Amino acid sequence: MSLLLRYMHLQDIPDVMAIEHRSFTPPWSARSYAYEVSQSTYSHMVVLEQTAPLAPAVNPIRRAWSRLMHHPTHGQTLVAYGGLWFINGEGHISTIASHPDLRRSGFGELVFAAMIHRSIVLGAQYMVLEVRVSNLGAQALYRKYGFDIHGVKPNYYQQNHEDAYDMRRPLASDPAYVRDFHVRYRALLAAHGVNDQYSAGRPEPE
Repeated sequence: MSLLLRYMHLQDIPDVMAIEHRSFTPPWSARSYAYEVSQSTYSHMVVLEQTAPLAPAVNPIRRAWSRLMHHPTHGQTLVAYGGLWFINGEGHISTIASHPDLRRSGFGELVFAAMIHRSIVLGAQYMVLEVRVSNLGAQALYRKYGFDIHGVKPNYYQQNHEDAYDMRRPLASDPAYVRDFHVRYRALLAAHGVNDQYSAGRPEPE
């Protein structure tokens, strides 16, 4: 098994939406993701893809047919994704989710850390995100990476009018944090065996 961080493409949207509908109420629309991927000039959408060998066909005829048709020997599964907006020196995390069946695997942290690294590469002065006041698990992850509560946004979530914490993390004004983050990020990628083609790169044209 291997993991790949890369920019989201239009063909990823069906898999993204499958996770989206199980993670958020209301979910973003497929049209919104298509805009973020192919039209927005400030969006940096990321996916984490897991690659694993496919089980070999038991029937030798089917195995030979697969070789003849050049079917792939590996299967790709989208396990997490996120959205980063970079506007006027601000890195704003717009969304983040991991597959509900694969949570507690560290995939959400990998995507989150990749968006921090992408923000640093882009020269962000600071980072911002919103999180439900009741989502203690997400808050713990964000605090782990040095985000603090900056304020409260009342009735932020449409579904139940729950408040959101506005959490922020300075970057450019805290070079010690940036240095420590680079060390931490490299160790995180190595621990999970991740190939990062996202945080230091540019989106490929759609």
